[in-house]
Amino acid sequence: MNDEHWYEDETGSMVRPYTVTGGRTRPPGRHAIDLMSQVTAVDTEAGGPGIDHARAALLDLVLRGPRPVVELAADADLPLTVVRVLLGDLAESGHIRIDAPRRVLPSGPAADPGLLKEIVERLKQI
Repeated sequence: MNDEHWYEDETGSMVRPYTVTGGRTRPPGRHAIDLMSQVTAVDTEAGGPGIDHARAALLDLVLRGPRPVVELAADADLPLTVVRVLLGDLAESGHIRIDAPRRVLPSGPAADPGLLKEIVERLKQI
């Protein structure tokens, strides 16, 4: 990511989050963005027409490799609501793809109902 910030480290954001999102609190259109949704860059150009500094900085983070939304919010140091709106905008413009989180069902001993019942019974004895 470049060293140009649209915020000051000591004082926080110079631009209020609702200004960055245009007052929106939800991503546009059909995008349901979960904390663990995987974000992947489709367009490898950070910036371009119609992309302001906040969206370009977020796109720059995504260009480093596919990442979950929660990581992007932490690295961007922005509220999750703002990141969701910005990611929705980037998805609408075709710069990124947002995939639903992969749900992994437990298998093996951890999924054994008998083992789980035994654990519950032993915890009750404590």
